[in-house]
Amino acid sequence: MDPTRIAFERRGSGRPLVLLHGLGDRRQCWRAVTAGLTREYQVVCVDLPGFGASPAPAPDEPYDVRALTDALQEFCELHGLERPHLAGNSLGGSVALELGVRGAAGSVTVFSPVGFSDALARLGIRAVGAAARLAARAPGPLKERIADSAPARALARAVLRGNPASPESRSVRFSVDVLEPGSAFVRMMPGVAEYAFVPRPLDCPVTIAWGDRDRTLLPSSAVSARRLVPHARMVSLIGSGHIPMADDPRTVAEHIRWTCRAADRVGAAPA
Repeated sequence: MDPTRIAFERRGSGRPLVLLHGLGDRRQCWRAVTAGLTREYQVVCVDLPGFGASPAPAPDEPYDVRALTDALQEFCELHGLERPHLAGNSLGGSVALELGVRGAAGSVTVFSPVGFSDALARLGIRAVGAAARLAARAPGPLKERIADSAPARALARAVLRGNPASPESRSVRFSVDVLEPGSAFVRMMPGVAEYAFVPRPLDCPVTIAWGDRDRTLLPSSAVSARRLVPHARMVSLIGSGHIPMADDPRTVAEHIRWTCRAADRVGAAPA
């Protein structure tokens, strides 16, 4: 993957803070979170390769969590982002943790990261991947009609929002753009299903947060996260689902800020 082709936007000044979205999402998902953070940090929102405005790797190139981690590490080096603070959701959370293991992060804050599900949950992820591959073969107009149907919209609200009945959730629907043959979403799903975080030392402050209404990666995965990353600060996001940036952006920003400041205090301490 070519790091020079990774799309991003940068705002604010100060120590860099890189924000990584989840599978099928794009950098704009952080907009409600960044307003307060740009007063303290140089905030860099990235489109992971294959999503948003960043092109996917060639079909014969590796495309999994490790490959994304390599690409983001090269991206940070290319743009002079030395040990930036990192925050990520879902797939982006696992990339942030892997960069932390490599010593490439000043701090890591993750929300419902991939890689901590039990065997039954992994089976469910594989089933979703198989369904996505089948759906990708359907004609575009049919996929649009299904996505706009009342049952599909209700399912999207339940899966993607902490409170499916909230007025803000009414417009939520599944995007059919990601369900095309060979799309980044379809290609990445098997890697997501097979990825498991391997415990290794992280020499920076870490916060792992989970929405208590996450119906995509269940909150029970936080138990595994606590065991595998024992020094992490564990947080339950009350009322939030799998994408807490949409449900409670203010609280998300507060937890990112807390972890960043913890790292900055350590860095400023006298030797």
